[in-house]
Amino acid sequence: MKETYTLKLIQEIESGSLPLDEYLARKAEAIAKLEPILNSFITVVKGFEKSRIERLGLLKGLTVAIKDNICMEGIETTCGSLILRGYKPSYDATVVERIKKNSGVITGKTNMDEFAMGSTTEWSAFGPTRNPWDPCRVPGGSSGGSAAAVASGESDLALGSDTGGSIRCPASFCGVVGLKPTYGLVSRYGLIAYANSLEQIGPIARDVYGCALLLTAIAGYDPRDSTSIDRSYTDYRYALIEGLEGFRLGVVRELLGEGVDQRVSSCIEESIYRFESLGATVEEVSIPSISFALPAYYIIAMAEASSNLARYDGVRYGMSLSARDYDWSRYYEDVRSRGFGLEVKRRIILGAYVLSAGYYDRYYIKALKVRTLIKKGFMEVFKRFDALIGPSMPILPFRIGEKIEDPLELYMCDIDTVPVNLAGLPAISIPCGLVDDLPVGLQIIGSYFCEDTILRIAYNLEAALDLRLKPVFSEVCV
Repeated sequence: MKETYTLKLIQEIESGSLPLDEYLARKAEAIAKLEPILNSFITVVKGFEKSRIERLGLLKGLTVAIKDNICMEGIETTCGSLILRGYKPSYDATVVERIKKNSGVITGKTNMDEFAMGSTTEWSAFGPTRNPWDPCRVPGGSSGGSAAAVASGESDLALGSDTGGSIRCPASFCGVVGLKPTYGLVSRYGLIAYANSLEQIGPIARDVYGCALLLTAIAGYDPRDSTSIDRSYTDYRYALIEGLEGFRLGVVRELLGEGVDQRVSSCIEESIYRFESLGATVEEVSIPSISFALPAYYIIAMAEASSNLARYDGVRYGMSLSARDYDWSRYYEDVRSRGFGLEVKRRIILGAYVLSAGYYDRYYIKALKVRTLIKKGFMEVFKRFDALIGPSMPILPFRIGEKIEDPLELYMCDIDTVPVNLAGLPAISIPCGLVDDLPVGLQIIGSYFCEDTILRIAYNLEAALDLRLKPVFSEVCV
């Protein structure tokens, strides 16, 4: 196995050449130095650098940042929203339990678009996160804080959640590796829901090995999650095998269509040549139903969000107001008006609209039918191909504030990622080049529970490109 950043770090910790206390102190220093610039974290776990691990498990004491919509016992969990400020869960999410069990050291809760609704991490009540490649630009979203923390060296691994690209988008914009698992592979117990039928927790890392390592730690059946699939344990590190002889890869025409920056397309084309040199067969393929994915996704996601967010009433947790002069309906209205941001309000209103009488069949039911067509389209193509490829994002990271006034333009940024969530498939974003000193991500999509396949493909591309990306703001890049 080739030496990567994560593998080298693990070997140094195991051998004792890098004492764990020294390593953790280095991480604490990086966070203290970079947070005033990047704003990757909403909450940093106090004293994490003093953690003592008696037995080094799978994660060997590596630091892990947790997106702030994943519950941690006794640690404020806000979802990037004022309405949950002060909320401290009484339990750990399953993925947090598994990270601790596997000797991961949790550094803190990362910044995110409010309730994971956004592609830039500008929609956070705690201010935007900045891209380590250029602090004037967005890091992507909604898991922008997690991706920025990994890219900058504040943390070696991170968890994000992906509802329509919220892991793959920031992984692409920040030049790191991010994997959205098959729906049901990783427990969602303890994830504060945006759209239940679409979102999955997944790993973000500096390299493919780190992604495989963290996925191994968090994947597996959980009886507390009704969407969890009971499958045998898999160590995804064993999928990282050199060579792609006999692999059949499909380049999805619709993912490289109108709206994709030509410079992004050029990086994808260069990667195609690399795949062919590694022994893979690459052909263009069309999935026509993908062209309807974006409107179908936003109808379904907003409908589910409208339902999920009805629980935030200012009584049970989070924000509360003095109720002395209120009747119930006015109190509920004021809490939600003050607690929710503009984008969340917009999606709640649109979601309520598509679920209302007279529009439910016209919009919501029709979107579910389109979702079925998209699933069938993917399954037909996977009879011929081992994996599909295309860009993770159609454009390069843009400047903070550049698109925030045009929500439709922001929604269009998700055009290459949302089909995967509608179908429940696994997909990984891996850096494939630089344009004007900004990273470009390539997306590899697999069939259900074929994480081992897409990890192997990504691993071989990573080795062939050997980019060794180094953002402007980075403490521990090699």
